[in-house]
Amino acid sequence: MLCAMKHPTFMIQSPNSPKMDRLAAFVEVFKLRVAVLAPGDTGVAALLLAGPEDGSEGRVIFRPGGFSELPPDARVAASVDFDNDANPLMSAMPEEVSVSLDGSPSLQATAAAFMAEAAGNRCGRSAALNRLAEVLVLMALRSAIDAGTQKPGLFAALAHPSLHRAVVSIHDMPSRQWTVDDLASRSAMSRSTFMSTFRTIVGTTPMAYLGAWRLTLARRYLMAGDPVKLAARRTGFGSAEAFSRAFSRAYGHAPAALKPARAGQPTV
Repeated sequence: MLCAMKHPTFMIQSPNSPKMDRLAAFVEVFKLRVAVLAPGDTGVAALLLAGPEDGSEGRVIFRPGGFSELPPDARVAASVDFDNDANPLMSAMPEEVSVSLDGSPSLQATAAAFMAEAAGNRCGRSAALNRLAEVLVLMALRSAIDAGTQKPGLFAALAHPSLHRAVVSIHDMPSRQWTVDDLASRSAMSRSTFMSTFRTIVGTTPMAYLGAWRLTLARRYLMAGDPVKLAARRTGFGSAEAFSRAFSRAYGHAPAALKPARAGQPTV
């Protein structure tokens, strides 16, 4: 199970801090698909409910890379596709998130509803199971953010008590013409402290992170059928030409060469 970092700079925001939804942008941009698996298909599971049948010591386990071997007390397994190859949240995930049901009444209630649906055969069972599994995944992601990590990257940034405000602002408003001073102000830091903290916690500079996020979004928009100029405008690039140059450097081909996904295809 992940352990929360004890250093004060990694404590989650205080109750008096403005609330920001650190998962909203990812849920909006990337499609979360969760499917409960039949017993014979559990080798590809990424989400497990495990524990004794009496409900004691139950836990939710989430592994983005899946399970090569399931724990002996695994009860229900599900595959998770959160646009895994394109979603920076998934690539930044720890290898495993394990959350005790005893420590979270809301998670315990959701897991209980999930298990009740799995054990029954009522109408709408499949849809209910998949929706409840989606909620379990989001709760596991919350837990991973709250736990923090010593490894620089996205989860460390989202867990930071003040830096996360700048990172979430980038996620939520990518087309805004952000400056370092703007982002430092969001985090209530001086420019120099913000720059140093951002590099240490995220592993890159604020402007490099902003540019990478914009390109990630622009690629999604292009795959969804947006023209190059519209994708550039939606993600804050000054011109289609500037966008095309940045896109080509990042992906090795011009944005016009990217073909929109057909209906039913994942936009990766």
